[in-house]
Amino acid sequence: MLSLLWPWALALAPLPFVYRWLQKPAEINIRALRAPMLAAVAAVEPVSLKVTTWRNRLLMTLLALCWLSVLLAIARPVYIGDPVALPTAGRDILIAVDISGSMERKDMVLRGQAVDRLVAVKAVVGDFVVERAGDRLGLVLFGEKAYLQTPLTFDRETMQTLLLEAQIGFAGNGTAIGDAIGLSVKRLQDRSKDHRVLILLTDGSNNAGALEPSEAADLARRAKVKIYTIGIGAERQEQRGLFGRTTVNPSADLDEATLTEIARTTGGQYFRARDPQELASIYEQLNKLEPIEQDAETIRPVATLFHWPLAIAFMLSLIVFTVNRRRGGAR
Repeated sequence: MLSLLWPWALALAPLPFVYRWLQKPAEINIRALRAPMLAAVAAVEPVSLKVTTWRNRLLMTLLALCWLSVLLAIARPVYIGDPVALPTAGRDILIAVDISGSMERKDMVLRGQAVDRLVAVKAVVGDFVVERAGDRLGLVLFGEKAYLQTPLTFDRETMQTLLLEAQIGFAGNGTAIGDAIGLSVKRLQDRSKDHRVLILLTDGSNNAGALEPSEAADLARRAKVKIYTIGIGAERQEQRGLFGRTTVNPSADLDEATLTEIARTTGGQYFRARDPQELASIYEQLNKLEPIEQDAETIRPVATLFHWPLAIAFMLSLIVFTVNRRRGGAR
């Protein structure tokens, strides 16, 4: 359906014609001087006058059309599409992903190749995002600072793209778990109480930020935000040294006690992901969250069309310029 957002702009259409009528020069009556000898010359003038009159009428018509096209563009024509129903079931889920420096440790094996932890997270969480049809999803990235990368949205493809574009170290090398929870609670508190879910994934312990994880968990509990925590990182990794191979625990810095307490306080659950396979199975469990009915919502897509009458006005102005220039050359 075509519609005008500012139809009052069309009321200005008579303005140039009113101005022309008000500024019409007064008629002056002067007695004509009889000159019989110029009659022969005057006999050829009607043709020139006729051409001039035709050109003036053409210019007036083009200028009028140009003016009306400009007014139509100002009136902002739009095409309003048919109503589109939004999903009526689902949750509001924020996914907080650790992108601190420790996430670049290559202790994960994906498709037979050693990859860092963030690459494994992107592969598994990206699939989870695509599968959560009907949910509003958002992305929080945190390191030394926490920031909202994607607000809650139904656009899962954009969410997945922004997750894949996340880079290690963009938010600093620290790990601000408390700040990430606090930011997520702030973004979820305006949503329905039964819909608020945070999935927090990290490989370390809280060593940055202004908010302690226990305080953030208490805020989440009072805001009815359920938090599922995931600790990622292998427990055994062989390294080459001067005295041969040694086995180390690359997840020694992982604070499982704090992550478990955060999940318990908010009614969630703590998971341990030692490899991409375990991480995938965890997200399969999370993917079984029962959807909760929401009020039905519909939107009507709107496409702006002002550029079409604006383009017509531009083309008409070029034609007026061309006609005027030829008129000047003919003189």
